[in-house]
Amino acid sequence: MAATKLYYSLYRHVEIMAREVQRGANSVQDVEATLWQVPETLSDTILQKMKAPAKAADVPEIRPEQLLEADGFLFGFPSRFGVMAAQFKAFFDATNDLWERQALAGKPAGIFWSTGFHGGGQELTALTAITQLAHHGLIFVPLGYTFGSGMFEMNEVKGGSSYGAGTYAADGSREPTELELQQAFYQGKYVAEITKKLKNKPLAS
Repeated sequence: MAATKLYYSLYRHVEIMAREVQRGANSVQDVEATLWQVPETLSDTILQKMKAPAKAADVPEIRPEQLLEADGFLFGFPSRFGVMAAQFKAFFDATNDLWERQALAGKPAGIFWSTGFHGGGQELTALTAITQLAHHGLIFVPLGYTFGSGMFEMNEVKGGSSYGAGTYAADGSREPTELELQQAFYQGKYVAEITKKLKNKPLAS
């Protein structure tokens, strides 16, 4: 069974989370999770001025039609003013052919993200992203509170919510914590298990 982990990351926070999500998905028997990144839309000059690190050389860029190969998805992106980064929105905008055919309808999908701080969209970023899933007929798979006690941690700063795993980037120097990475791993495993169940028992046509 194939599961796709798709992300955009400017300063690597989402990339770090994505790799942990992939590890979690691959821990499920008979699941093969593939990591992809969406194309960058900013010029090299702008990226240089923003001091953005180089993109991961071991993660290929995805084309919209390659989404057809997957049985389930986890989409990861940083927040920009409470919504997904424009690069990821541009990728979704390029999936019109798939939308017209409803080619992805009925497949499960989860969401994970990074924001700068508490008011940066830890829940709003996921909430606004659900519109993309709905138009494609994708089945949104939230975490709920299945992550257990980690959902109620109050002794340290932790991203994420019932919508999915998340992290804080702060001024860019903060990296995902061990607890945030544990939640990312858990989300990968959780969504992969649900994807596997749906694959084995498809929805009635």
